[in-house]
Amino acid sequence: MSQIDDLRTKSDDQLTEQLVELKREQFNLRFQAATNQLERPARIREVRRDIARIKTLQTERNRSATAQQA
Repeated sequence: MSQIDDLRTKSDDQLTEQLVELKREQFNLRFQAATNQLERPARIREVRRDIARIKTLQTERNRSATAQQA
């Protein structure tokens, strides 16, 4: 099962919670990169893409909810 499928099974609240956690991790990774303490540079890319996946899914859900109301 792909990452997007895992995200699709989560509720809106769970997605928002995961988004907050990822943004916090991204903030910490940025600080580690600035101080040259970063162990896995590829993790920055992974976190950024996970954030994009969640935001995309949230946008899809909002648009489908709006379309159903209209």
